[in-house]
Amino acid sequence: MADLRERHDVHRGFPPAGRSRVVEGLRAYRLIAWMWIRSTMAYRASFAMTVVGNFAGTALDFVTILLMFSRVDELGGYSLGEVAFLYGLSSAAFGLTDLALGSVDRLGQRVRDGTLDTLLVRPAPVLAQVAADRFALRRLGRITQGLLVLGYALVVVDISWTPLKVLLVPVMVVSGAAIFASVFVAGAAFQFVAQDASQVQNSFTYGGTTLLQYPPTVFAKDLVRGVTFVLPLAFVNWVPALYVLDLPYPLDLPEWVAFLPPLVAVACCALSGVAWRAGLRSYRSTGS
Repeated sequence: MADLRERHDVHRGFPPAGRSRVVEGLRAYRLIAWMWIRSTMAYRASFAMTVVGNFAGTALDFVTILLMFSRVDELGGYSLGEVAFLYGLSSAAFGLTDLALGSVDRLGQRVRDGTLDTLLVRPAPVLAQVAADRFALRRLGRITQGLLVLGYALVVVDISWTPLKVLLVPVMVVSGAAIFASVFVAGAAFQFVAQDASQVQNSFTYGGTTLLQYPPTVFAKDLVRGVTFVLPLAFVNWVPALYVLDLPYPLDLPEWVAFLPPLVAVACCALSGVAWRAGLRSYRSTGS
């Protein structure tokens, strides 16, 4: 019976009992990602051009903000440097997640055409295989661009630095990446039901990072409440960043919530993990 259960788990994409799924997943992810990196680096000139293209493409978002500030001095009560601070945090956090998990939005296509079945029979976690598939090192361009804008903001904005504020900046990037990762995984889990619904997922991932690049004061309070209490994207940068900038949050939250991003990230990842496992267990192949 134990042997049969172990074989069933392997078929469903889970590692054998007694072995850490996290360790197995990380190992599988590393091996698959390294395979794609080696494939990419075989054409280094092409790789360099795609990184530059990715950098330039994402930089157009900030160029749009610069064009706005060529006509106004403030946007929703925020200076260019303060908006750049929000933009840099959001873009860097999302870039890390997009690099690591950007391929999961193609899960719906795999569900629809039945190619997900080939991943289920391999002795490695399905999520690791899906996330590492077609690992795109070119996405480093987005991370680089976001960090450059963040560096610019830290230079031009007059911030009253304290040890807590200094610590909060890297915590925001890491926690924000984890929050975005949970949205990616939850969106992928939804595609087990909706199949090819990548655009729905992208509206929360790519759309979410675009939303966070602008001050919360330019949006309706109902939307701000939604991304604070329902889908807590505000904890990627809005809530903690306004503490660093000494600016009030539109919803008059207590000051201590600025230090919640790590806890919010853990809760979001736990919930997305439950959603993923539920979606995977509900998968019944294409029936053909």
